[in-house]
Parts: sequence; C-alpha cells; structure tokens
Amino acid sequence: MSDLATHGRYRYSAIQQRPDYAWPGGRRLAVYIGFNVEHFAFGNGLGAALAPGGPQPDVLNFAWRDYGNRVGVWRCLELFDSLGLPVGALINTSLYDYCPEVVAALRERNYEIIGHGHTNAERQGVLSRRDEKRLIARCTARMRTEEGTAPQGWLSPWISESAHTPDLLYEAGYRYTLNWCHDDQPLRMRAGTGALWSVPYPQEVNDIPAVIARFAGAAEFADMIVANFDEMREQSKAQPLVMGIALHPYIVGQPFRLRHLRRALAHVCSGKRTWLTTPGAIAAHMDKLLATDKAIKAFYAALI
Repeated sequence: MSDLATHGRYRYSAIQQRPDYAWPGGRRLAVYIGFNVEHFAFGNGLGAALAPGGPQPDVLNFAWRDYGNRVGVWRCLELFDSLGLPVGALINTSLYDYCPEVVAALRERNYEIIGHGHTNAERQGVLSRRDEKRLIARCTARMRTEEGTAPQGWLSPWISESAHTPDLLYEAGYRYTLNWCHDDQPLRMRAGTGALWSVPYPQEVNDIPAVIARFAGAAEFADMIVANFDEMREQSKAQPLVMGIALHPYIVGQPFRLRHLRRALAHVCSGKRTWLTTPGAIAAHMDKLLATDKAIKAFYAALI
C-alpha cells in the first residue's frame, strides 16, 4: 500500500482501457468554449496582471481587466454569434450588480450560465468549511434568482479548492465540476454521499496560463487551439474526447488577439465529426449513458 497522501476522489484509469461510446450523432470529439466573465475588487485582492502595477490601488491592471467587461466581452460575443457557437459562460455573481447588461446578453443567447464564485479577487480554497459552504450557497441562490434556475456546474475562482469543495458542491445540488484538468474524458468523482462529473477543463488551451504566465503571442495562442483540435480529432477516432477552450474577454477581447482567435475558432467550426457544445450538455449526455448503458454504469461505479 502506498504511503502517499491521496485525495480519495477517484481511482486511476488508463484512457485506452475504457468502454467506448459516442457523442450525439455519432460524433467523437466534443468541443466547448469556457468563457470566463469576471469582476474584481478595486485596490485589493487577486487579479491577473498585464504588467507590474506597483502598490494598490493598481490602476493599470484593474483597468486592463475592466476592459474585458466594457469592450472585450462584446467583441467576443460578436465573434461567437458570427460562428453560431454555443458557449459555457462562467460568471462571477458580482457581475449582476456591476454590469447586469453583460449577463443579460449571455442569457439572451441561451448560453449555459456556470457558477464561478462571487469574484476572482478571492480564492475559495482558503475559506473555512462553513464560509465556503456559505459562499457556494450565496452564489447559487443569486444565480437561481437571476436566471430562473440553479447552475449545474462550477469552476472555482483560480481553480481554488479546499479538501471539502467537491462535497459542498454535491450537497448544494451541482452535477459537475470543471476544477480538475486530469483527463480528456468526463469521469466520476466521489463527492459527499454521491458523485460529481468532472468535465475536462483546459489549463493548456487557456489564455491565462498561455498568454499571461507563458507569454504566448496572439498568433501562437491561436495556433495552439488549431493544433490541439487537429490532434484530438485524430485521437478521438479511438476514444470519445472532450476539448475545452478557456477564454477571458480582457485577454482575447483585445483586437490583435481577437483577429487570431477568429481564425482559430473558424477552423474548429469547420471540423467534421465534432460536437460543438457546452459543459452542461456533456454532463447531461454522460448521465444518459450512465442510465442506459450497463457497461458504462459498471465502469464508472468501479472508479469511485
């Protein structure tokens, strides 16, 4: 027996040793846009930085991020509209008070609205269990009030989890999490008295790690999307796969990046045997398979 600490959420499973299945229409590669629309505190808290901004209030970086909600988000929506793309919108609930017009535009387009905490100026993983439970409950209640239904999925701000986060999400009625980037297929994760779907969320094809952390240029990031899509389309001949593309409007909404993103997304939309979808639709399809396919049900039961 290993003496290493473990999360206890799932067992190891090699991707080449799993039951086969297909996405709707017999398609093999599911592709979704994870569109992160966020709001930040002024003068304190966390936030991605374009450049060293000095002591607080850090006007340079706050204003750069605020560009995303004032300009970048609208440019991205125009692009998604032109391509007819479904979108999973991950939103901070502080947007309902700061720029409700933005959330209304997402709603009007029938985007999936996904829980993403209250603000990306904070990490939820540092909270006590009681405070984290309150945060999730507060965000869920606000989204239910504004959207008419509770969100089905959650991405923690900064992918910040405590040891209790999956359990608290399950208890709050969530069906899936996007926090874990450990696979290219949806997998079951033990949570509370049941399980959540872990829908793959990208940390490579993601503009924050690529552009902000690794300084990828606009053309390079677009090329990453194209190369990842082409390779996964080939790989999906053997297994059904999920490819997420994580975007933030204050980054890709900048005109010079948007020009290259336009090229990359047009290429993705031209692919055959591809299901352009949302994380929630992926989880719903897996629920259907779990209920109707005995081999799938037995496989996932053994993993947790």
